[in-house]
Amino acid sequence: MSEKTMLPVLPLRETVIFPGTAVPISAGRPGTLQAVESALAGDRRMLAIAQRENRDEVEPDNLYTVGTIVRIAQVQKGGGGVQLLIHGESRALALQYVNTPGKGLTAHVREMSELAPVNPEDPAFLALYRELRDRAAELGRRRGIPAEMLQQIMEGVTDPGPFADLVAFYVEMGSEAKQKLLESLSVEERLRSLLLIVQRQLALMEAQEEIQQQVQEELGERQREMLLREQMKAIQRELGEEDEGAELEELRQKLDALELPESAREEADRELGRLERTNPQSAEYQVIRTYLEWMADLPWNVRTEDSLNLASAEEILHEDHYGLEDVKDRVLEFLAVRQLAARRAEAEVKEDAAIEADALEDTEAERTPEVLEKEIAEAKAKATAKGPILLFAGPPGVGKTSIAKSIARALGRKYVRIALGGVRDEADVRGHRRTYVGAMPGRIVQALKQAKARNPVILLDEVDKLGVSYQGDPSSALLEVLDPAQNHEFTDHYLGVPFDLSEVLFIATANYTQNIPAPLYDRMEAVEFRGYTEMEKKNIAQTYLLPRQTEQAGLHEGELEVTEPALVSVISEYTREAGVRQLERELGKVARKAARRIATGGTDHVTVELDTVKDFLGRTRVHPERAGAEDLLGVATGMYYTPMGGDIMFIEVSAQQRAPVAAAAGEPEQAQPGFGNLVLTGQLGDVMKESARAALTYARANATRYGIDPRKAWGSELHIHVPAGAIPKDGPSAGVAMTTALVSALSGTPVRNDVAMTGEVTLTGRVLPIGGVKEKLLGAHRAGIRAIILPKENEADLDDLPADILEQMEVHPVESIDQALSIALRGASMSEGRLRFPELPLTPGAGARGVEGEARLHVSR
Repeated sequence: MSEKTMLPVLPLRETVIFPGTAVPISAGRPGTLQAVESALAGDRRMLAIAQRENRDEVEPDNLYTVGTIVRIAQVQKGGGGVQLLIHGESRALALQYVNTPGKGLTAHVREMSELAPVNPEDPAFLALYRELRDRAAELGRRRGIPAEMLQQIMEGVTDPGPFADLVAFYVEMGSEAKQKLLESLSVEERLRSLLLIVQRQLALMEAQEEIQQQVQEELGERQREMLLREQMKAIQRELGEEDEGAELEELRQKLDALELPESAREEADRELGRLERTNPQSAEYQVIRTYLEWMADLPWNVRTEDSLNLASAEEILHEDHYGLEDVKDRVLEFLAVRQLAARRAEAEVKEDAAIEADALEDTEAERTPEVLEKEIAEAKAKATAKGPILLFAGPPGVGKTSIAKSIARALGRKYVRIALGGVRDEADVRGHRRTYVGAMPGRIVQALKQAKARNPVILLDEVDKLGVSYQGDPSSALLEVLDPAQNHEFTDHYLGVPFDLSEVLFIATANYTQNIPAPLYDRMEAVEFRGYTEMEKKNIAQTYLLPRQTEQAGLHEGELEVTEPALVSVISEYTREAGVRQLERELGKVARKAARRIATGGTDHVTVELDTVKDFLGRTRVHPERAGAEDLLGVATGMYYTPMGGDIMFIEVSAQQRAPVAAAAGEPEQAQPGFGNLVLTGQLGDVMKESARAALTYARANATRYGIDPRKAWGSELHIHVPAGAIPKDGPSAGVAMTTALVSALSGTPVRNDVAMTGEVTLTGRVLPIGGVKEKLLGAHRAGIRAIILPKENEADLDDLPADILEQMEVHPVESIDQALSIALRGASMSEGRLRFPELPLTPGAGARGVEGEARLHVSR
């Protein structure tokens, strides 16, 4: 072995490079590109070494220790990386891997010399070498390599070691087997292993050729058998002795037993006739048979009886879900309408039957009870068919899918869920036409077959995640499905005949209603799901989540106890969501750790206290904002809302003013270049940037009213920052907070740290309403803030808050920004319809309220 050297590492995926071979390689991973650049800047040598497992991340533990030193011959850069042509030079051992920043992975390398045979002229060794050459040449011929090229390759390499490496590179085998050959330094051992592999390849090719020959012969026999069967079938037809198969007769009986609509009956009879005339050995036979089996398996006239007991339905909803009172009320209203419609339809049928019975003469037969029952069922189904399509909209984990399942249980109907997330093909909804190979019905028809009833509850889950591609728009295909005026004649492309979907109760779910196309959204009635409060989450965890996770962890009742303070800590410090999915996962962790402690015999009861939560779940992972500790200049507390819930945010404003530039005698002073600008940071969206500009315009236009020095208002560089800078933010509701922070920074009056505010501000100072009031106020309450500034028109939204939370909040409805400033700025007040500021000490040379001195003003609560 030679001295060690330092080389960049070229990691290989599922391939091994041998010395003496030239290989094209594609490189696109960032670390690999850095290593290639480092090699090109040096002597163009690299250590090509294979990964043990195919991973995207290059890790030293996943790399073999024996590789090949290669030299880069050609480089071609492309859009996704570089194309390299490399030549293998020698084997090498990687002594140590080093990850050098900016240079990729490098390795301390020592070249390895192969072990030559003891006696190169030994007859046994020569025979082994010649046998490998002959077998390798035979394998090349069988694979179709041209004779001239094969001869050129064989004559180009004569030494046993390089010849073995060449054969090892081109023979088909796994990367692990090739790595073993690369690590084998003995030439004789390598020749012997390769000869065994080549012989196995030749034997495999011979077996494949024999199988192919047998298949050809068998196909010929099958064609002959098919011809004879056709002749026999013709003879039987002439003699009148044709006998249908048992399976065909069974299919005919199933179709005859169905009460199909007229169009479906005609199509089924036509396809059944085609099936009888088609050769069972042809592909068309299987296509027709599969179609008829689908027709026979669909529930054309099978329906389940609705259970419209409102008291029972209300009990089921309360049993399965905590909270969601608005949603439960809407569902019960929906069921009440169906119950009344069903009762009236039944009464009308019975009344018509009674009138008809009185009018009949003795010789005429009355309706049988079976016929009357069937008519009542059809009348009920028709009366309750055209109901609204409910859309459950809300953040993840709040119970949209599970409450749909509860509705099915309350109605006594079958329940089928169709996941629409990521569906991009219209055929997924409406099916493929039968002319395509492998055609299938759409998901609606498949759901009906699964339900085995024509009136199931079908949940269209994640309807806002539908995609669009060149195969069509699946959301457009749902327009017919969800339109009560059209879905009684829904035609699947595969069936080709109408199927009545009017009795199906469709329920859709979505996280973001704005992602649903307007025509589709117009066909549904949205039922909004709000996020849970911390109190609701605590009750849900105690009633549902903790018992379920305890059972799944194999614990008995009483073996695990989580105290209420500990449960509140898990909710507030380890989860951040509107629903309860993450909370259930965290409680599952607690249950599993408790199960481990009990299983090891250390205890038979585990209690999780507030101070022991970290022992089960580790450090806290959620750090919500808290109310500021003191009043600050130019820092206002705003509120925001996301699908994960509400929280507070701080809007910071800094106003920097510099001395004017000296001017010549007799000329006015000039402002410092670059000042008077507005700088916005914090990944603000377009709407939020517009709110900041509107706030600045309003503050400058009313500078005199607010005692702001005009030189500071127009000559300062104003910087508005909204932490955290890595999180995108948008929306108009930060207008009040931005205006308050700007007026505070320019006027020198600090903002109260115990007040949070929300609302959109116009250029005339009006405060406009916003959304998400419940979530925003709950977030502010959680952050420790009890005083809220809210648009006057949002005052009605306070009814959505829990009564115990609202009692602790001091809410100030405002119509103008002056009213908001009088509350938000420390010491400010409204007097005679005008905003009054506290008297502040003047700084020499400053304006009416001071310019330089106000930057040093700092008031604590």
